[in-house]
Amino acid sequence: MKIVCLERDSIGKDIDFSGFEELGSLSISDRAPGSPEELKERLRGFDAVLSNKIRLNEETLSGTGIRVIIEMATGYDNIDLDYCRAHEIAVFNAGHYSTDACAQHTFALALALMGKVPYFDRYVKSGGYSASGNFTDLTHPVIEVAGKTWGIAGMGNIGRKVASIAKAFGADVITYATSGRPGTEYESVSFDEFLKRSDIISIHCPLTDRTLHLFDESAFRKMKKTAYLINVARGAVVDERALADAIIDDEIAGAGIDVHESEPIEADHPLLNIKDTDRLLLTPHMAWASVEARQRDVDISAENLRAYISGEKKNRIV
Repeated sequence: MKIVCLERDSIGKDIDFSGFEELGSLSISDRAPGSPEELKERLRGFDAVLSNKIRLNEETLSGTGIRVIIEMATGYDNIDLDYCRAHEIAVFNAGHYSTDACAQHTFALALALMGKVPYFDRYVKSGGYSASGNFTDLTHPVIEVAGKTWGIAGMGNIGRKVASIAKAFGADVITYATSGRPGTEYESVSFDEFLKRSDIISIHCPLTDRTLHLFDESAFRKMKKTAYLINVARGAVVDERALADAIIDDEIAGAGIDVHESEPIEADHPLLNIKDTDRLLLTPHMAWASVEARQRDVDISAENLRAYISGEKKNRIV
């Protein structure tokens, strides 16, 4: 089997790909070609493609000979599944590899915001603490997770992991079923009630027609002014311009955002105008990217290709 990986930079050069070398000849490029025509030419003659963010559709797949797509991610909205079904191209994804990493980053963002960590770090390093004459600083109140209501949008593996950690912190957990099918051990509520009751909202749902700009201007107006929003799912679940306005207008307390509608984020994006790190923390789509998670991703992806070769259905979407 001839295998091509076009996005090594999206996984990292510190990760071991030798599991694929046992399955066939492997050709690796750091980045995919820029144009659909160049991408199509690069794919030509290969049986399997390892993808992450590149668009795989009729424009880039037709006539290439690709028989199987190994999506090295949980989400697969970059792949035209209908085209793959019609042309008998198998598609696999790598689920569950980033659960611990994404849950950890969710709390890193939430705790930094609620604990005013950026402010206190600046205060000490600037010399303000040394000059204060006081053993502490109470100008920026710290908020506890215990006793708060943590709302989770999307109760897949990551959402359930976050729920269990939030419970361990002493929070009450409520959920909103973005799929329309509630079914967890936690209280599931309507979207309006979810917005009105939650002190912290974390987003862990896929991007679908139902979730596109789910958190918009209307949603932010219904949230508590003391509430925090954390998004480690997909950028377009949040209307980012409405979020910027909500923070500037004090409609919510703050947000931690790891994912963006356009990645990398545009240089003139309205969120970049908010310099107050006590209210807005931005990270570059790396909640998933612990060393351990990235190696699990590659190992699961290699197992998926092995499953395809042996005719198994494990993690197969198409």
